[in-house]
Amino acid sequence: MLLHKTKYFSFIIVSLLFSFSSSLAQERNLQNITKLTNGGDNAEAYFSPNSKNLTLQVSNTAFGIPCDQIFMLDLQEKEISSKNLKLVSTGKGRTTCSYFMPDGKHIIYASTHEGNVACPAPPKPRDGKYLWAIYPDFDIYIADLQGNITKKLTNSPGYDAEAVVSPDGKKIAFTSIRSGDLELYTMDIDGSNVKQITSGLGYDGGSFFSHDSKKLVFRSSRPKTDEEVKEYKELLADNVVAPTNMEIYTCDVDGSNLKQVTNLGKANWAPYFHPSDKKIIFSSNHHSTRGYDFQLYMIDLNGENLRQITFESEFNAFPMFSPDGKKLVFSSNRQQEKARETNVFIADWVETDDAEYANEKNLKKHITYLSSDALKGRLTGSKEEKVAADYLSKQLKSYGLQPYNKNSYLQEFTYKVKTDPNDSLKVKENTGRNVIAFLDNKASKTIIIGAHYDHLGLNEHNHSTKPNSKGEIHNGADDNASGVAGVLELARILSQNKTVEKANYIFALFSGEEDGLIGSKKMAENIKTLYPNASAMINMDMIGRLETTKKELTVGGVGTSPEFSKIVEKNKPAGFNITLDESGVGPSDHTSFYLKDIPVLFFFTGTHSDYHKPSDDEEKINYYGVNAIVNYVARIANEISNQEQLPFTKTKANAAKTRPKYKVTLGIMPDYTDHGDGLHVDGVTEGRPADVAGIKEGDIITKIGTCEIKEVYAYMECLGKLNVGDVLPVTFKRNGETKTVSVKF
Repeated sequence: MLLHKTKYFSFIIVSLLFSFSSSLAQERNLQNITKLTNGGDNAEAYFSPNSKNLTLQVSNTAFGIPCDQIFMLDLQEKEISSKNLKLVSTGKGRTTCSYFMPDGKHIIYASTHEGNVACPAPPKPRDGKYLWAIYPDFDIYIADLQGNITKKLTNSPGYDAEAVVSPDGKKIAFTSIRSGDLELYTMDIDGSNVKQITSGLGYDGGSFFSHDSKKLVFRSSRPKTDEEVKEYKELLADNVVAPTNMEIYTCDVDGSNLKQVTNLGKANWAPYFHPSDKKIIFSSNHHSTRGYDFQLYMIDLNGENLRQITFESEFNAFPMFSPDGKKLVFSSNRQQEKARETNVFIADWVETDDAEYANEKNLKKHITYLSSDALKGRLTGSKEEKVAADYLSKQLKSYGLQPYNKNSYLQEFTYKVKTDPNDSLKVKENTGRNVIAFLDNKASKTIIIGAHYDHLGLNEHNHSTKPNSKGEIHNGADDNASGVAGVLELARILSQNKTVEKANYIFALFSGEEDGLIGSKKMAENIKTLYPNASAMINMDMIGRLETTKKELTVGGVGTSPEFSKIVEKNKPAGFNITLDESGVGPSDHTSFYLKDIPVLFFFTGTHSDYHKPSDDEEKINYYGVNAIVNYVARIANEISNQEQLPFTKTKANAAKTRPKYKVTLGIMPDYTDHGDGLHVDGVTEGRPADVAGIKEGDIITKIGTCEIKEVYAYMECLGKLNVGDVLPVTFKRNGETKTVSVKF
């Protein structure tokens, strides 16, 4: 990026007879979503072997049932609602975790009724933590569909529950405390041959078999610190657990080959194998800052390519695929009529092509190569820039994309660059090259998706924020190999998927950005002549450092079209904190297209201590974040392509008239968000004028000489008027106090 830019647990289990298609375009895998229950708490619904019935757990005062009992629901009824529910448990005690036996004529479930026919009270929160009860009276039973218990499978002291049956009908997996800890066990279908298969301290439960019956997927809360171990043991002694930190694991049916799949933090649970057995669908609140927002996600068995499935409501859990893989049943509080309702929903499962989603392996491959020492920082005009351009051209060609100018993917440009920051007369002519490809969908509009691929090289052009760093490789992994990888993945997605979008696409990788947006200016010069239907430009610059807790992402340019704000908000990933910046002018390549009256969007995860330093390396990239942002941009691009019109709106008109040519630098990293009270300083470069004068990060500059500084654009114009050697007063606010210092530029 151009120099100096800114950069739960409350389970609500529950809902209303209603059939609808998802109101959100994001839920692409779910069609014909239909509500099966209405009112009360309805959850843990699982298919019969022939997919004609569901068994589920229900608590509904309207039925005179004070706590969870097991019901069956016939999916062949013409109209399905809670009135069709059939009680198949005893109606006594509390029940949980029902599942059909292989014959489809019996179910398996856990119940406390033999220990106490009364409904056991749920545990109260402790120290603000939501708790699950581990009722010691739970045992596992088999019953017929008329509610008659035909066999008791467990009879050991303490908790035995969470039983499921393997698809081949040979095994039952369940959770038991018989060892003194909550571990997974298997037994033969008749209850014999009981074997413990997990042994790590913590709560292992909620297991399900893979479709080939060879593996198990389960959720586990495994305490690590001494404090966590102590708390876990104390709670377990009181027959409760705190399910606030759980991850997804897999193992072979005998317990071998144990692997942790997720490492997301918070509560990741209710896993189930995708019909391919190569992915897992599960519920998670890892994205939420509040704790109780649970959405369904899909992830590969190796823990890569996390993808959000549901977006609507604040509780989506207990997913299960029908045996034929055509349906998905899940519980949700969407469309609830009363607070704290959870209902069961069924949907047609629409399998999407993996080509339609960003792939972390691809992202890592591109970022690792582009930010390797071998490319020596990709300085514009260097031989390493040519090597990078060749790599990018080959990638775009492999997707079957057309060269931008019919014969070559390269667009060359020349410009003059200063070789001495203190002597404006020391300049040289430099030649750079953009890499541009075109996807022709025979559409009436064209969307440009871009990112700059150049960086600082060995600091030959004096843009580093590290003093005395000439000769050191500035790899620029975040700035901007991350954005380039995003463009390449979007080029792959949009060219290889089965959908023909309602827009053509230009994929542009710019050079010369670090020297003043040179490459993007060159491309933008004739963009309206070559592509008069260019309707939007999307720019990704530094998208690799998403902070894992706050998940803050800036989206700039939302004011350049009246449609953008709602598109950006509607499609945002769960848990992301999006900062919207209206301006079309900023420190990156979207500015060049905004100045040609094209609506623009700009995606940026923020500045950091490695900005423009040799330490901006690949191992610091948050690939989960890059992946989520690229999929986010893909949704936005699709939404833009479906717009009949995308009007252009001017923003910051005064700042957009000219682009200042700077002879001087203050040596700060400004916040490009307009706060309205001055220029907020995001960082100060050691040894530069601001640092020498005592200006610090967090200060708010309000005046430089006679220039009133209300935001970054006034600051940019002011710098354009100054000369090397000027000594001027700079006024700023610090902690509410106004200060003035003398600065030599």
